[in-house]
Amino acid sequence: MLTIVALPIGNFDDITVRALNALKIADVIVGEERRVLLPLLKRYGVDVQTKQIEFLNEHSRPEEIQEIKKYCREKNVSLVSDCGTPVFCDPGALLIEACRKENILVKSVPGASSLMMILSLSSKPIKKFYFAGFLPRDKEERIQEIQRLSKIQDAIVVMDTPYRLKLTLEQLAQSMPNRKAILGCDLTTEIELVLEDTLTKIKSKVLDGEKREFILLIYGL
Repeated sequence: MLTIVALPIGNFDDITVRALNALKIADVIVGEERRVLLPLLKRYGVDVQTKQIEFLNEHSRPEEIQEIKKYCREKNVSLVSDCGTPVFCDPGALLIEACRKENILVKSVPGASSLMMILSLSSKPIKKFYFAGFLPRDKEERIQEIQRLSKIQDAIVVMDTPYRLKLTLEQLAQSMPNRKAILGCDLTTEIELVLEDTLTKIKSKVLDGEKREFILLIYGL
């Protein structure tokens, strides 16, 4: 069996009782990075000496995914990401697909999600939205994607890596200067920052070179 286990996105106290139980009874725990996973398990009192630890990330080869799938057929496997809900913008879907093809049971233990949190912080009712996810890294592809997004009238959710926070805001503000948005940075942590204004004004409140985990909700027209 494969269990998708959501972890906190910043505040360690946001883990659920079900998530803790799933990690403690798992035979195999699959994470993204060793340097993140092992300290996290230790913090929650999960004895890693009694667990088989595996890793699944964007560098995983197809044969590695197939190997983990075999464990799901024979053992109790929990899949986690570095933070938040797995499969949401990470390669976990490939493992789920492999399991479903062989009728291996897949369950989910829901929990913290930056997407749901930014929607819950909105001052405007969001009846529907377009999830744009992470913007392309290539300069030309990125510009083309932002131009395409500027034509969408529904609300839009955008993400990117922490070191591209300022660049993302600058580029979006250039295409949609007066469009209102809400920016959530380092959500649930002690340095949480939430800004709601036009993209131009939000951009001006973020320092050059500032690195923060973030998610941006651009309001619809």
